[in-house]
Amino acid sequence: MEGLYMSHEPHPFNKLFETLIVCRLANAPYVTVVCLDRPRKRNAMNAKMWKEIGDAFRLLGTTGDGCRCVLLLGQGRAFCAGIDTSDQSFNLTGKETTDEVDVARRALAFRPQILEMQRSLTAIEECPVPVVAAIHGPCVGAGVDMTCCADVRICSPSARFGVREVRLGLAADVGTLQRLPKIVGHGSRVREICFTGEDFGPDEALRIGFVSRISETESSLGPMAVSVCQAIARNSPVAVTGTKLSLNYSRDHSVADGLEHIATHNAAALITDDIMTSFVSAASGGNSAPDFVPLCPISRL
Repeated sequence: MEGLYMSHEPHPFNKLFETLIVCRLANAPYVTVVCLDRPRKRNAMNAKMWKEIGDAFRLLGTTGDGCRCVLLLGQGRAFCAGIDTSDQSFNLTGKETTDEVDVARRALAFRPQILEMQRSLTAIEECPVPVVAAIHGPCVGAGVDMTCCADVRICSPSARFGVREVRLGLAADVGTLQRLPKIVGHGSRVREICFTGEDFGPDEALRIGFVSRISETESSLGPMAVSVCQAIARNSPVAVTGTKLSLNYSRDHSVADGLEHIATHNAAALITDDIMTSFVSAASGGNSAPDFVPLCPISRL
């Protein structure tokens, strides 16, 4: 993936993180890159990375910096090898308390950690701007949980996917079992993958709809991913943000609810200068990208 970084500059957020690289590409100013940066561990997620992913995606697209799309990828030979089971701070067995404490109390103490881990990955899904995941090499366990939260997934020929949690003695609990069937359907194959923990490759990922593209070579994944991000970023940020909101809402609600939701949203969103800007650009032949005003910073307490 080194070719992707031939011309880039650190994002101001980059200094906030130890396990992530956050940067901007010189040839794609509206695209922010988030790179998992634990290559010696094949980007296995320790507790630090888990928290930082949540923190990063709660910031991106919310500060008025012009970000219109986020590209998510991994440094080194793998996208993400899952959870780093050597990190004792995860307390995966929930046995941090003494054996004298009964099971019910230990469960009540452990449940908030699972919810916190879920919220960190859900931050990717809730990021106001689209997130494109460019996947190479192993993407297993928590890597699948993470990429299920992305809006668009593309991969290289080396990509390998696996919902391996059952092989470790647990049910996946941070999003794959809830999101994967809604991405690829509730058919027999998705259940087989989740029950057996077997891996599947890029061709099957494309066939079942988990990814939308496969690059011809490893080196072409980066340029392909940037091209997809640029195609998204070329459009009105008001329109793209509203589209993502509607798609996410409609996934979890009825058609009637979704129609009501987008009607309420567009009652305000259609009163935007972006529509005229888009028409003017199209009328001129669309040779130059429309010049849209950045979204305002999101209001916070």
